Amino acid sequence: MANGLTIDELARETGMTARNIRAHQSRGLLAPPEVRGRTGYYGSEHVERIKLIQELQSNGFNLELIGRLLASAEGSSRRVLEFTQALREPFADEQKEIVDVDLLTEQWHSVDPAMRDRAVELGLLRPVGSGRYEMTSPRLFAAGLELAALGVPVSDTLELADHIRKRAAEVAELYVSLFLDVVWQPFEAAGHPAEAWPQIQGALERLRPLASGALLASFQLAMDDAVERLLGRVLEQFDGDDAGPGAQLRRAS
Repeated sequence: MANGLTIDELARETGMTARNIRAHQSRGLLAPPEVRGRTGYYGSEHVERIKLIQELQSNGFNLELIGRLLASAEGSSRRVLEFTQALREPFADEQKEIVDVDLLTEQWHSVDPAMRDRAVELGLLRPVGSGRYEMTSPRLFAAGLELAALGVPVSDTLELADHIRKRAAEVAELYVSLFLDVVWQPFEAAGHPAEAWPQIQGALERLRPLASGALLASFQLAMDDAVERLLGRVLEQFDGDDAGPGAQLRRAS
């Protein structure tokens, strides 16, 4: 690549058509080539930029948003890649697992395909073909199996998962809105200063453990309150029973 690549060679190198390369140039996503004589030559920076665009597109970013990200980062491919990787990094550190229908049937003690369909609808399972599914959160499935061991039907467990997911989504939206209002909008209003990019990325990375820790702590407090109320109801129920738990606790105290 010392002498550069022609547009056809660049197309072969990146797997992109020459037409799309020209379209990216017209959009401002790709710098023009160095023209020598009547031929344009592209360098390693063009290959890097095209591969970045392809990666961002595969992650669901459209060309308009990619252009805005590149413009706000003053064309720095590395900065855009680092930021989008932080943005798209999976929140959980657990590894997804692949299971087949037979294993699901065995674990759930159910052959009802409606249960699998419901799990797919909730995003807990993702079909990967040949009767196999990807568990998006093995931890949630492990918790579901524990509930099943207590006698909770699969249908009730899935509905509980739906409720938890909706409440968690509300909390996640609050944190994302907070990031946009307090961190991103001032950065955008300042014209995306290059020196502020590390702080923006750092804030995004810190947001995840902060949100997770706060949600867990809040749930623990709520669970303590709920168990305390449950205990109160149990003691009231057995309050008049000399052999019941209420009487035993009173004697122990």
